[in-house]
Amino acid sequence: MKISVIGTGYVGLVAGVCFAQMGNSVTCIDIDEKKIEDLKKGIIPIYEPGLEDMTLENYKINTLFFTTKAQEAIENSSISFIAVGTPMGEDGSADLQYVLSVAKVIGQSMKNYMVVVDKSTVPVGTADKVRATIQAELDKRGADIKFDIVSNPEFLKEGAAIQDFLHPDRVVIGADSKKAMDIMRELYSPFMKHHDRFIGMDIKSAEMTKYAANSMLATKISFMNEMSQICERVGADINKVRNGIGSDSRIGYSFIYPGCGYGGSCFPKDVQALAKTAKDFGYSPRILDAVEAVNYDQKYVMSNKVIARFGENLDGKTFAIWGLSFKPETDDMREASSITIINELTKKGAKILAYDPKARHEAESHYLKGNDKVSYVDSKYDALKGVDAVVLVTEWKEFRAPDFDEMKKLMKNSIFFDGRNQFEKEKMNEYGFEYFQIGAN
Repeated sequence: MKISVIGTGYVGLVAGVCFAQMGNSVTCIDIDEKKIEDLKKGIIPIYEPGLEDMTLENYKINTLFFTTKAQEAIENSSISFIAVGTPMGEDGSADLQYVLSVAKVIGQSMKNYMVVVDKSTVPVGTADKVRATIQAELDKRGADIKFDIVSNPEFLKEGAAIQDFLHPDRVVIGADSKKAMDIMRELYSPFMKHHDRFIGMDIKSAEMTKYAANSMLATKISFMNEMSQICERVGADINKVRNGIGSDSRIGYSFIYPGCGYGGSCFPKDVQALAKTAKDFGYSPRILDAVEAVNYDQKYVMSNKVIARFGENLDGKTFAIWGLSFKPETDDMREASSITIINELTKKGAKILAYDPKARHEAESHYLKGNDKVSYVDSKYDALKGVDAVVLVTEWKEFRAPDFDEMKKLMKNSIFFDGRNQFEKEKMNEYGFEYFQIGAN
């Protein structure tokens, strides 16, 4: 199939590369000329395991193309994916200006029947707006061209996106025509040779499924973080509570690890966008509002622990930060807990030595740009030299089994704040560390 993917961000690039991997002819489109030229050279704008090699492979064998010429690519495609950003507006709603801008270009460019796929995360009712926008452009042209709109939400996990796309646990397709549904089933059939996980439904239900899924996962996280706060106050250990409830098959162990709050490109904005949609339709989403409120407070837990231990005035204190990205195996720092923790500590006068395997550039160039109290180092041990304490924020694998004796030699004080509850308190005390974690005294 000939496919165009408009938007070369996280969703668009992964989708385009994986469709090309299955032998389709895929053209990825972006308005950013430098980004497109970099992609042609094999320079990938995001870190995602396996993405660089697969991009280079398919570009070399001419199944994958990159261009800024949207009209030419779209008019030669039978399927166009809209994969541009839907940033959160000031009121919490999803900003659809980029989606509708792409829809306008599609309406101006298409020459034959086309399936137009909403791959971006969009609120219920967006497909109707996309359809109306395309039709308006066709009417201006006096063109009688048929097209179908499809909702195809993505459920990729950052850090495992390639694996998730190539071996999906489900493919959700919302369509209101059999023709479009059949085309999408054919497109995804190579990804489901062993298990048919294609789930067809109406468009609005598909649009809702993405928000419902992310909000459910965010709810589990916030629930456990709230339990951790209660445990800490009553003298219970959230890690033991987690083991106790996770063994219940109705609950399971996924997404019940306490931590310093969720971040990233999906959970924060999707929870807020769904809450905004509910309010627009006259319903007060009490659970969603609570999920967001708990997560907001949770991001201050670790900085509050540091301040409680060292005092309100942190002048002359230096802290190591292990991990900047919102989760391991990505350089994404959107809504990362590290931002809140670092800014709170530096506001009190502290200096920071920060280390992350992949997110340093994101921090320096954007998320912590201008914070002159933050210095960046090239290894986890470099971050420990002469510090008063270390704060583990992101659970990268290289932090799982550090050399504790080496750590104590490097640090001014053997004090460890564990924002992801990676270690057992008893063992850390045996190593000679004053140890602080979430949800346990």
